[in-house]
Amino acid sequence: METGKKVVILLEAFLALMVLAALLLMLQGKNGQDLVKVSVIVQNSDDAQWAAFKYGLKMAAEDQGIEVFIANTGGSTLTVEEEKNLIEWEIDNGADAVIVQPVPETGAEEMLKKFEKRVPVMLVGSTASKDRTLTKLPVTEPDNYAMGTVLAEELLADYNGKVDGKTIGIFSETNDSEAANNREKGFRDRLADTQAEITWTVSGHSGEAKENSLAAQPEVNFVVALDDDSLTAAGEESAANNLHGAVVYGIGRSTEAVYYLDTDHVKCLVVPDEFNVGYQSLTKTAESLKRHFHKVQGETVSHKVLRRETLFSKENQEIIFTMSQ
Repeated sequence: METGKKVVILLEAFLALMVLAALLLMLQGKNGQDLVKVSVIVQNSDDAQWAAFKYGLKMAAEDQGIEVFIANTGGSTLTVEEEKNLIEWEIDNGADAVIVQPVPETGAEEMLKKFEKRVPVMLVGSTASKDRTLTKLPVTEPDNYAMGTVLAEELLADYNGKVDGKTIGIFSETNDSEAANNREKGFRDRLADTQAEITWTVSGHSGEAKENSLAAQPEVNFVVALDDDSLTAAGEESAANNLHGAVVYGIGRSTEAVYYLDTDHVKCLVVPDEFNVGYQSLTKTAESLKRHFHKVQGETVSHKVLRRETLFSKENQEIIFTMSQ
C-alpha cells in the first residue's frame, strides 16, 4: 500500500476516534456536570396525599444526582389533551424523561406511547390502559388487586367472617382507571363466597358532589373507600354522623386519612408505600437515562394495614413519617 493511502486511512481513523470521543464527552457531561432533568406530572400535585410520593422523589433525586421537577397541576382534573400539552411543554423546556400519572380516559395509552418515542416515560399509580395486559408502558404502583383483597379480609376478620345479610357501599373517585377497577375486583372477589350484599357503588365525585354524595346514598352497614380522596370524604361524613352508623374501611395515603383512623371514624386503613412509588419510579427512570439503550423497568411496591390500636407502633412510624414530609 502506498504511503499516501496509509496516511489518509490513518487520518480517517483518527478523525473517527475524535468524533467518538467527543460524543462520549457530551454524554458524560449530560450525566455528570449537567444535571439530567426529570419532570413529574400527577393530578392535583399540591394535594397532601402526594407527600410521601414527593419525599421518595426527593430522596431518589439526591441519590441519583439528577434534577426532579414536579409540575403544578392545580386542583382541577386533567384531561388527556391537557396532560398531552403539559408533557409537550415539559419536554420542550428540557425534560429528559417524564413520570406521569395517566389520565383515566380513552386515548391516554396511545398519547403516552407517542412521547415514549422521544423520551423515557414512567407511569405511576396505574397503567394507562384499563386492561393492564394491553399496556406497553412501564408502571410503578402498588398491587391494587391485592389491596382490595386485603381490605375485604380485614373486614371479614373483624366480624369472624359473619357478614351474611350485611350491606356494603363502595366509594371511589373514578371507575375508569386500572387501579380503581382492580381494587374493586379484589374486594368483590374476596367477598364472593359470602352473603354480604354490595348495595351501591358511587364514583366520579368531586367538589360539592364529593361532599354530598355519600350522605345521599341508602343506608349500609359498611362504606368501603378505594382511594385517598374517597377515604377522607367518608371519614369526614362519618365524623359529621352522616353515615347512619356505617363503619368505614378504605385505602388512603395522607395524614388526613391517618387522622380519621386515629379518631375512630375509619376502622381500618390500607396504605400503599407511596414513598417507594416515588423513589423507585425516579430511580428506574434515572437508570434508563444513564445506561443508554436500557429500557425503563416498572416496579410493584408493598402496602401496609394500619389500625388505630397499633397506629403509632415502631413498625408504623416510618410510613407515617413519610406522609408528613
